[in-house]
Amino acid sequence: MLSPHELATLMLVKSAPDWIEPDRIELGALRELQLIDIGPPEFGAPLPRVTPRGDALLRAVARVR
Repeated sequence: MLSPHELATLMLVKSAPDWIEPDRIELGALRELQLIDIGPPEFGAPLPRVTPRGDALLRAVARVR
């Protein structure tokens, strides 16, 4: 089960990955759960991106809301 912070971070990665601080603790948990991946560096810093599994989770959450 995701914490509220992890879910919010996943939503932020989906909508604005360049706003994420790379040292956020939640990113490690989301990577372990294979909900995000860290993409190749673009313009200097690598950006997190939502995996298909993470996208499916976000769509399920949206349906429940």
